[in-house]
Amino acid sequence: MNPLHVASISSEMVPLAKTGGLGDVCGALPIALDALGCRCSCFLPAYRSVLKSGLVLEPTNHTFTIHIADRYVACRLLKTRLPNSQVDVYLIDQPQYFDRDGFYSDQSGEYRDNCERFAFFCRAVIEAIDQLELDIDIVHCHDWQTGLVPAYLRTRFGGYAWMDRAKSILTIHNLAYQGRFWHLDMHLTGMDWQYFNWEQMEFHGELNLMKTGIVFADTVTTVSPTYASEITTPEHGCGLETILAGRGEHLLGIVNGVDYAHWNPSTDVHLPRQYSWQDWQAGKAECKAALQTELNLPLQAGVPLIGIVSRLADQKGWDLIIPLLLHWAHSHDVQWAILGTGDPELEAQLRNLAQHHPHRVSASLEFSEGLAHRIEAASDMFLMPSRYEPCGLNQLYSLKYGSVPVVHATGGLNDTVVDTTDETLADGTASGFCFAGYSVANLEETLHRALDFYLHRREHWAQIVNAGMRSDWSWNKSAQRYMEVFHQTLSVEA
Repeated sequence: MNPLHVASISSEMVPLAKTGGLGDVCGALPIALDALGCRCSCFLPAYRSVLKSGLVLEPTNHTFTIHIADRYVACRLLKTRLPNSQVDVYLIDQPQYFDRDGFYSDQSGEYRDNCERFAFFCRAVIEAIDQLELDIDIVHCHDWQTGLVPAYLRTRFGGYAWMDRAKSILTIHNLAYQGRFWHLDMHLTGMDWQYFNWEQMEFHGELNLMKTGIVFADTVTTVSPTYASEITTPEHGCGLETILAGRGEHLLGIVNGVDYAHWNPSTDVHLPRQYSWQDWQAGKAECKAALQTELNLPLQAGVPLIGIVSRLADQKGWDLIIPLLLHWAHSHDVQWAILGTGDPELEAQLRNLAQHHPHRVSASLEFSEGLAHRIEAASDMFLMPSRYEPCGLNQLYSLKYGSVPVVHATGGLNDTVVDTTDETLADGTASGFCFAGYSVANLEETLHRALDFYLHRREHWAQIVNAGMRSDWSWNKSAQRYMEVFHQTLSVEA
């Protein structure tokens, strides 16, 4: 029996192209699937950054043209492999669309031709699969940029023979980004205008590519079970809740994994001292002292250190964090190590707090991979009060590094952090502190609860740290669940 063959189609893939968690998933999941015996062929635009990545790129001798926007656009197919793997990556090389500094935008904002760019990408991928004669079982699409592919499969667009047996899966990484465009961009898709209706591709008079993928895919997944439930409600459905609820059992959540080759305190090259669950107390103490020195915070071993590594964006809960910081910087003997960039107004507020309270607040308004690792290792607690969080990765890193997560019980945070209660302490599953109800008061109460354990209930604190560090959120676990979903999808009659 031939192994399952999956075509993974995405607009980002580590280490070739990344702006966020989408790239991490699409770079790690195919390798994990390959380790389970699943053959993966990946497709990605040949962005400028990809061509300059340093990976060996090979020509495939495949070139073709796509009829789009009343003209024919040519492209060629390049090939590389994900590092340290047997996973092939095919690159759609069309410089007019993809040889740009940014993937989706520049300093002026979103590229005006994004619909055309990604419609071309989707159409080029289905042509490439045919020309390469890949025997595809599952086409795994990621976010709105690939939302047209399930529609092409379902409608047999182009009449490709391989479509007769392949099934499609769309994974939603963040429903807030939907790929909504002017209705007259419908002609760029190549599909008949009959599909531009409220049940399929139209959304409030616009073309919606995320909706298109949701409607036409055989299965829809998202990146945590709780988020899969939340997006069927008006609060989190971003206007698509009815469509999503209508998918019923064909909508499900699978938590993202962590690449423990890069996020593991026992092997982390960014740390002044490596440690494991067996010697974390000494290891974290040394990392904490080193970080306090690096960030010019007072060298105080007994003062709680709370870490935050986050985009400075509304989604991440800064409307709760800033008011709490303004109060606690005066009144609580707690240190804060903050790393992130984003909203200029939030950057200014954090800069001001750090300047006025240098003994309690450090704000590094930049991106630094090494510092992110050192904050995870040094922090006693890690704060993630996100307004919504489809999956989240930093809480998973924090569990592994013994930095106890304090989180808003939403999305993937709710699925991965077990709140500390008498019951969860008794059964040994407590791994962090969670609050329901998005408010400063609830966040503050939960931080006080965590601080009480840290300062006065050290035996229980050690139990919580150990439970988190010994939990398994590896990609192997997630990949096994994806394999189950692939087989379930193939077993359903069309």
